[in-house]
Amino acid sequence: MHGQVQPHPLLRKLESIADLSDEERQAILALPMNVRVFEAKSDIVRDADRPSDCALVLDGFVCRYKILPDGRRQIMGFYIPGDIPDLQSLHLQVMDHSVGTLVRSSIATIPHQNLRELMRHHPGLAEIFWRDSLIDAAMFREWMIGMGRRTAFQRTAHLLCELHVRLRAVGLAGADGYELPVTQNELGDALGLSTVHVNRVLQDLRSEGLIVLRGGSLSIPDWEALKITAEFDSAYLHLKALARDVG
Repeated sequence: MHGQVQPHPLLRKLESIADLSDEERQAILALPMNVRVFEAKSDIVRDADRPSDCALVLDGFVCRYKILPDGRRQIMGFYIPGDIPDLQSLHLQVMDHSVGTLVRSSIATIPHQNLRELMRHHPGLAEIFWRDSLIDAAMFREWMIGMGRRTAFQRTAHLLCELHVRLRAVGLAGADGYELPVTQNELGDALGLSTVHVNRVLQDLRSEGLIVLRGGSLSIPDWEALKITAEFDSAYLHLKALARDVG
């Protein structure tokens, strides 16, 4: 609604998976955050780095990826506003993959020291961040199932369903679609498919009336049909009951 103040992206994200007290909300908002704008296709943190802070996505679209010795890239997750894709760097000193932008993105860096202090003083928040890490692992397991056992058609449909539910849970998608600023090449890197194969699958999804993709905007004419096609069950996202209803 016009004039309405939107909650901080990190609050929106955490409240999609757990309840926060007023004190916990204020503690989150009091975290020191250094905001930087990264252009598209820029690394936020690189493989083998030893970061001293975590990166919170405020705006934009981010991916976790690994470059193979022959130069091929595997994308292992997409991250949206409110996500902290390198939260594990709090406990793992050396990065074993990279995190980079897909579009121009605003990123807030939060020092590890301040996050540790926050969790010491607010054990409930420590549990919520731990829950967030476990959900990230659950998404990774679901992606593994897709890569190993789903057809290219199902795998693509499943990813589109996942993004819809995650974006809608934090107020960034409507009931019938969302902005998808991802190229077919990037989808291929995430799905383990060639760009030609991705193009063919998207055409098939269009021809069956399951999606309309135009200018980076994805419309879903029949959500239930897309879910059935993908065999999608949002339980692995572990959203609060209200948010899970969108899936």
